[in-house]
Amino acid sequence: MSLNEQSEVIAREIESFNGRRSLLAAAIIIAAAFVLNFFLPEDPAKFGVLCTIPALLMILYIFITKRIIEALTIGAVVGFIMVGAPGDNVALTFSDSLLNTMMAEDIAWLIIVCGLMGGIIALIERSGGAYAFGVWASKRAKTEKMALIWAWILGCVIFIDDYLNSMTVGSCMAPLTDKHKTPREMLAYVCDSTAAPLCVLVPITTWAVFCGRILVKNGWQDGDATAVQMFIKTIPYNFYGWIAAIIVPLVVIGVVPKIFGMKKAYQRVADGGPLAPPGSDKISILASDHGDEMNIPENPKMFNFFIPIICLVGFTILFDTDMEMGVLCTLAVMFIMYMVQNIMSAAEFWDVIIKGIQNMILPLMLMVMAFVFADMNEQIGFTRWCIESATNIMTPATAPMIIFLVLACTEFITGTNWGMYIIALPIIIPLAMNIGVCMPLVVGACISAGVFGSHICFYSDATVLTSAACGCDNFRHAFTQMPYGIIAAIISFIMYAVMGFVMA
Repeated sequence: MSLNEQSEVIAREIESFNGRRSLLAAAIIIAAAFVLNFFLPEDPAKFGVLCTIPALLMILYIFITKRIIEALTIGAVVGFIMVGAPGDNVALTFSDSLLNTMMAEDIAWLIIVCGLMGGIIALIERSGGAYAFGVWASKRAKTEKMALIWAWILGCVIFIDDYLNSMTVGSCMAPLTDKHKTPREMLAYVCDSTAAPLCVLVPITTWAVFCGRILVKNGWQDGDATAVQMFIKTIPYNFYGWIAAIIVPLVVIGVVPKIFGMKKAYQRVADGGPLAPPGSDKISILASDHGDEMNIPENPKMFNFFIPIICLVGFTILFDTDMEMGVLCTLAVMFIMYMVQNIMSAAEFWDVIIKGIQNMILPLMLMVMAFVFADMNEQIGFTRWCIESATNIMTPATAPMIIFLVLACTEFITGTNWGMYIIALPIIIPLAMNIGVCMPLVVGACISAGVFGSHICFYSDATVLTSAACGCDNFRHAFTQMPYGIIAAIISFIMYAVMGFVMA
């Protein structure tokens, strides 16, 4: 069966979705959870290995159905049933978690920043800036490899934040790589595996500020060193970040071959199939993927592309890596620019922003549900159980590689790298101090694990936003990126094992 025929089979299966069968399966799962609840200890801290049930169920559901929102919802409901007392109102528990998640400062920030980023991308398309950049870049990037190298270089330049990086590079480079018949999975891989890895290797990023504050707050500080200075100590040991960023250009130029899912994606396109895998239009924020006809102005100017990007990076740095301020100030500059040029009316300016926000609804819904699932995992004690179980076999020599392996697995399941850091680092820092292990090495292992786990997770913020910007189904993006992430992770694991014994 050819890849096109396989895609048609999948499409028919989706169209013939059996509601009764799915409802029966969900009912059986939830009923089993209620029965299990009667045999569980009252204290979730005593669940032990049973705390992994919601996570395993969720992963199994994703692989069988490829439907992520439903998987997160069912996994969260099962977890809330397990942590509650028999007879508790699970619907109310789920509702409270959803409400608390929506009211959390991080989620409010996420909705504002990512929603308005969708608006900025839509404005850049409408102004003709993206079109002008595509024409300019196509004259210089005359091959697929050069186009992808351009995407990698642009990703290295926009290092300040992984959200800003993935969304800007993906949306701007998609039209160019489309001209070279590049599968969207490849562009998504280049963007995603450049964004977060660069953020943990450069000290003036949102990641550096966030992680540095956690390190100092939990007792790791040398004299009067600042939070960022403490983060800098971990940079040489963020092995996954270094390796993942280096592998990208090697894959692009062919030194590392296209394998597994990525090879199949190229075969799909070679057989005359679409550039984007089936279902990508649902998550894409690209106007072309929604059949929207952009009213490109005559003689479009490339500065309408570069000035907003420069403003995004510049204002974000100016306001102490506050991306929300960067986005708001950039919109103000764009309003003035477009009004002066008479590209669009004030009313159309806001209409385009609203359209861009609408395109971000599905990615934002995925991330909200991921946070609800993470809230359940925190209540059930999943991450804490994984770490505490691993500490029983740790020695100063084995701690770095164990920490990397265990936290990579937990991050793959929870999908919230910064959320994992909040839970893991307060446990790891005192543990490392007690057993006398090199602190920058184990912290580097923790940070690297967060980047790797989020890269291969189907519903992490990195995966979802990159998929939306590149116009690629998030399941296919994670699946095709996974082999390269695993290669980088294996090398990183070996390096942590060697350095652990060398520095013990």
